[in-house]
Amino acid sequence: MQESKPKSTSVRLWLWIGGIVAALVLAFAIFMVTMGMRMNAVPSDLDTSTTQRTENGVFNVSYIASTDTVPVNQMHAWTLHVETADGQPVEDAAISVDGDMPQHGHGLPTRPQVTKYLGDGDYLVEGMKFQMAGWWVMDFTITANGQTDAVRFNMRLQ
Repeated sequence: MQESKPKSTSVRLWLWIGGIVAALVLAFAIFMVTMGMRMNAVPSDLDTSTTQRTENGVFNVSYIASTDTVPVNQMHAWTLHVETADGQPVEDAAISVDGDMPQHGHGLPTRPQVTKYLGDGDYLVEGMKFQMAGWWVMDFTITANGQTDAVRFNMRLQ
């Protein structure tokens, strides 16, 4: 009967390194599959209309892009129209702007902001840019006449 020899230190070290590499490859594969599933999970009932009522019904809000369609990878502006629930234009509102890509977990490459009140409830939003196609959301928080409310617009950009 032959005696089994203990494994050398270098063989153990290579087995240990191989185990770590295998674990990292598995973790990366799980991450990629999860991201792939998340990126394809656009809600089937996504409301992409350009007119929305704010979350608490205080304002009706709509937008029009300065281009025919909302472009990808191009600076452009929006005209945001804000009116009360009964259809009266909202003047001199304070409006904050934010946007992101829910499937990717990142925001806009720019910091758009309302730069001018145009009159009749219209506000100029400059600095708009979406760096890639896909599902985007734009959030506006509006404060006027002592009331604050928020609205979200969904877009599927090509």
